Amino acid sequence: MAHGGGGRLMQQLIEEIFVKAFRNPLLEQRHDGAVFDVGGVRLAFTTDSYVVRPLFFPGGDIGTLAVNGTVNDLSMCGAKPRWLSAAFIIEEGLPIDTLRQVAASMQRAAAEADVQLVTGDTKVVDKGKGDGVFITTAGVGVISQRRTVAPSEVRPGDAVLVSGDLGRHGMAIMSVREGLKFETTIESDCANLGPMVQDLLDAGLKIHCLRDLTRGGLAAGLNEIAQASNLQIHVEESSVPVGEEVRGACEILGLDPLYVANEGRMVAFLPADETNRALDLIRAHSHGAQARRIGTVLDELPGKVTLRSSIGATRFLDLLSGEQLPRIC
Repeated sequence: MAHGGGGRLMQQLIEEIFVKAFRNPLLEQRHDGAVFDVGGVRLAFTTDSYVVRPLFFPGGDIGTLAVNGTVNDLSMCGAKPRWLSAAFIIEEGLPIDTLRQVAASMQRAAAEADVQLVTGDTKVVDKGKGDGVFITTAGVGVISQRRTVAPSEVRPGDAVLVSGDLGRHGMAIMSVREGLKFETTIESDCANLGPMVQDLLDAGLKIHCLRDLTRGGLAAGLNEIAQASNLQIHVEESSVPVGEEVRGACEILGLDPLYVANEGRMVAFLPADETNRALDLIRAHSHGAQARRIGTVLDELPGKVTLRSSIGATRFLDLLSGEQLPRIC
């Protein structure tokens, strides 16, 4: 299970099995999707699978998650999402009404993102083999601007921004699973980041890289970019936004919010002198109200992420060897 948790074992699995088997220039981009030209048009293409349990949780469900997650991967490439496919692996015995609710959620999310679900597939597996339903989606988006948005574009001196408070998706899932009760319900941050990204691009900001923070949380996302760019990313822990209810839940469960999954949060890398403009644009969106600058890109320790704690000590923010939260996206 740890091989799918977003940490070191998953990275090793991808590098040693899949990258080695399928190595090609597009795969080497190490991005949220492949970017390429077709007949003079720049496209982004991505795919993802969703195996969340439970299927319905505060703030969303597997259908909303499947659409928003794929749309967000395309947006991280600087693309406007246009078309999606969906494959459903359905467990024998799943109530038809449940599947109808999931499909309705997907359609609502697709309409809000202005994308069409244009093809798909359906399979049924034996009872006990599927946790209700698994969904695999793929998406295609069109890139209209000339700028490349990718880990390879990150530069020393770049500011590192995060679009909102962290850890709410993972804690929303765990609160339902473990029956935890808090003064306020922790809701998933599941959201479409496309409009936020489009505002940044339309404003002409020199966005170097974007990454949505899913499995493995902030720590995994930053490590992936540090390694792909061969640069150091330094983070100030006191600047990282984490809600009190999420922090409290993490303390109860013995978890680190920097490693907890999100489904509506991203990090952005851009020149430091554009920080304030970018934050203003991000904060104009309801799910970007707590956006902050959390760090800086350096070239002293290539491929490493460092964190200065609230008490002033500096340590490496590394990938987890195992997993914190199973089956959350």
